[in-house]
Amino acid sequence: MMKFRFRRQGHDPQREKIKQDLFAFNKTVEHGFPNQPSSLAFDPKLRIMAIGTKSGAVKIYGAPGVEFTGLHRETATVTQMHFLPGQGRLLSLLDDNTLHLWEIYQKDGYSHLEETHSYVLPGRPGFDTANSPPSITRVTVILLRSSCDVAYLGTEGGGIYFLELPGLTLQEDRTLYQDEVLQSVPEDYRCGKALGPVESLQEHPKDPAKILIGYSRGLMVLWDGSTREAEHLFLGNQQLESLGWERSGQTVVSSHSDGGYAVWPVTGGSPKTLQPATSTIPYGPFPCKAINKIVWQTCDSGSPYIIFSGGMPRASYGDRHCVTILQGQTLVTLDFTSRVIDFFTVCNTEFDNPTALVVLVEEELVVIDLQTPGWPTIPAPYLAPLHSSAITCSYHISNIPLKLWERIISAGEDQSPRLSFVQNWPINGGRSLAQEPTQRGLLLTGHEDGTVRFWDASGVSLKPLYKLGTANIFQTDCEHNDSLNQSCEEDWPPFRKVGCFDPYSDDPRLGIQKIALCKYTAKMVVAGTAGQVLVMELADEKSEHLINVAVVDLLQDREERLPRLRPGFQPCVLVQCMPPAAVTAVTLHSEWNLVAFGTSHGFGVYDYYRRNSVLARCTLHPNDSLAMEGPLSRVKSLKKSLRQSFRRIRKSRVSGKKRVQEANAQLAEQPGPHEVEMTPVQRRIEPRSADDSLSGVVRCLYFADTFLRDAAHHGPTMWAGTNSGSVFAYALEVPSQEKFSERSVEAVLGKEIQLMHRAPVVSIAVLDGRGNPLPEPYEVSRDLAKAPDLQGSHSVLIASEEQFKVFTLPKVSAKTKFKLTAHEGCRVRKVGLVNFVSAACEDYAENCLACLTNLGDIHVFTVPGLRPQVHYDCIRKEDISGIASCVFTKHGQGEPRRMLAPPSLFSGFYLISPSEFERFSLSTRNITEPLCGLDTSRVHDSTSGLSANLKGKLCVYSQDAVALLNCSGVKFLVLKEEDAWKC
Repeated sequence: MMKFRFRRQGHDPQREKIKQDLFAFNKTVEHGFPNQPSSLAFDPKLRIMAIGTKSGAVKIYGAPGVEFTGLHRETATVTQMHFLPGQGRLLSLLDDNTLHLWEIYQKDGYSHLEETHSYVLPGRPGFDTANSPPSITRVTVILLRSSCDVAYLGTEGGGIYFLELPGLTLQEDRTLYQDEVLQSVPEDYRCGKALGPVESLQEHPKDPAKILIGYSRGLMVLWDGSTREAEHLFLGNQQLESLGWERSGQTVVSSHSDGGYAVWPVTGGSPKTLQPATSTIPYGPFPCKAINKIVWQTCDSGSPYIIFSGGMPRASYGDRHCVTILQGQTLVTLDFTSRVIDFFTVCNTEFDNPTALVVLVEEELVVIDLQTPGWPTIPAPYLAPLHSSAITCSYHISNIPLKLWERIISAGEDQSPRLSFVQNWPINGGRSLAQEPTQRGLLLTGHEDGTVRFWDASGVSLKPLYKLGTANIFQTDCEHNDSLNQSCEEDWPPFRKVGCFDPYSDDPRLGIQKIALCKYTAKMVVAGTAGQVLVMELADEKSEHLINVAVVDLLQDREERLPRLRPGFQPCVLVQCMPPAAVTAVTLHSEWNLVAFGTSHGFGVYDYYRRNSVLARCTLHPNDSLAMEGPLSRVKSLKKSLRQSFRRIRKSRVSGKKRVQEANAQLAEQPGPHEVEMTPVQRRIEPRSADDSLSGVVRCLYFADTFLRDAAHHGPTMWAGTNSGSVFAYALEVPSQEKFSERSVEAVLGKEIQLMHRAPVVSIAVLDGRGNPLPEPYEVSRDLAKAPDLQGSHSVLIASEEQFKVFTLPKVSAKTKFKLTAHEGCRVRKVGLVNFVSAACEDYAENCLACLTNLGDIHVFTVPGLRPQVHYDCIRKEDISGIASCVFTKHGQGEPRRMLAPPSLFSGFYLISPSEFERFSLSTRNITEPLCGLDTSRVHDSTSGLSANLKGKLCVYSQDAVALLNCSGVKFLVLKEEDAWKC
């Protein structure tokens, strides 16, 4: 008799409504520093800043929490950006020579950013576009007129085009070609050569009708647009890089390719100036690199500021990335570790009186306080370079107690007193309308240089709180001084290292691999690439104390050090795994004073209270040559490796053909009714070989108080899962709090489980009798969570790369399972247990399992039933580093309403670039996203809402009004010219 496997009950509208109230996927905000920045702009009226990137992104920042993000349709580099001051509009230029206008508009009480217009400059009339160089109309520089109604476009062919704003309409009759300018240039200066591309355009500070034009060959022309004549010529003999006006309009400063700058008077009676008033090469006399940009800022209290980028001596410091600040006799050379993209100053109105210098470099944003003596840096409340050293791991913890939060902040302020964010942050436009975070979230990032950085991840802005360094604990061949803070030996130029991005790691052995933190006891575990496991505790005062050093041999001595330690997290125990290998898993149980750690060789448990090893277990396969050829050997014999590889290939080919033949035969023999929907045939999974050099890698570790020996007695246990699908469960004898100093912790192997297909074990979790995950250490004893059900039978949820399986305890018999790889053809990478609270009713919640796969999808299942609920596309499957870097937020436990600690809103972070985290949410309830308002003063605001309704209407202009005629001829609308939307 034939058997059919029918699907369960079909679509259930009530269940779908419940799922809508529980689950919703949203990418909410991007934390960190934009990857590959390419341009910078500042609106002095709204006090907001824009950063463009090589991928076509536009990011606008104001006060903390005020963020806007836009993405051009074309994946092209944003080469220039210019704000229309006060209007909330931004003009961007891409390297494909297209212009785009962005607008911040109000909708539903919040401000949003969107692209409204785009434009491509046409070729020059009369030129054969097929044979003429395509770059003749390539835009090299943009100048916005102070009235914001026209943009001047300087091109590579030397022409200047006039573009009407905001409609991006070309005013062809006003185009200024190089031929017209050449008529005013002396014959001996022309010498039959072109003037070159337009390098700079600057509006006269007192007369908007006049613009200063700088050509690449060195000629500078003060052009009067009303008379279309050259009012003044400055005949430079060096290649021009940039121009700047002095505020009164009586002086021009120019920078050149030889590393010098010149000051030119404008008040002279002669229409042409052959020589500048002063000319200097600041870092000469030897050949210097070009000064790329220069600005001249007046100051009512003394000498003007001259600020420029570049100009370093070629031979000695040609590889330095510098911005120089010069005021009178004071000269400071700001030395950055990455290339300078652009800079601007924040000024007052009557005099320039610059208050701050903002410098965008390739890897960070640095702000210099020009009001404070010594010109110190201002810590940024956002845009922190997460990748100051390469990120190697991440860890998130929610619901941080206020006392611990304040202690971490205090430790950070002790490291850097200015880290407490000052009120004089210069980019403070707009206002955040988001609600205050309901809980304090902490994101910890481990780095290649041995540091762990603490970030406030409660809201939209990711703010640095504290930096923990571990390098000074170890004795290595390298000096672990912070190279960025070292004073340079050279007296000239007067370099000052600024910024915190460090392109070089002191020692790769110091890299952080795993982090664990107990938020109730302030105990922390930091594990690294060389097998070092540091147990740390938070101290509020400086101290000198002995660090206990223990060696745990995982294949089968103690020292002490006395370093000087600052307030903050201080190490009390250092456990060194032997053989040295990267720590692949770590977990901490501060209530039992235990830390468990695993490497590619095995795992161990250490009692950091009594300073003794509890357990060491080797997980290598007996046939593995790593064990046979010595503890430090990491290489198999070539002959054996090749032989095993060919065996696997042959085996997979034969088994693959056999599976296809069997599947075809089954399909041919099953003529089931077509109207019955049947479950898809599950994919068979090829069992993995145990004889694998990576089979011993410990993937996860877990402490739990559960039933392991028998159903009548529960107690502490430790679980370990490996890359070969093995699960080891140990029963622990942990003394009571009063007897910790008298008795040692003991461990006895209780169970050993081998998954059939030997898939790597990704996660282990014990569920109580109600199906709830067990609470964290100290949550029950401190009345922060409901006690687990210790009367009913417990179960253990084991998640491998291929399936989820629930086993009963203590018998360890299979209860239910879901074969993810067989159904979806993907593998599990990350797992999180979540308590989803309904957005419609706070009294309803469900425990669920969320997993991220190697295809970048997120799947959600019920627990313990393992029924699929929803799945979302989260990360591109090609983004391997993004998938590997993903971290889920810690979840709240217990039942809604009866929880003493508020549940965490489930979300996650993953790296979209080496310097940026993307944040996403799976909960329908509150979402952490930028909600902000920006007050703009646009002349056209009164009709901006009409822009969507202008399709199908004809605009007729007159001197007094603009008529919008409906194409059907039925209606017309007359508006005043200043209120009209000019299309």
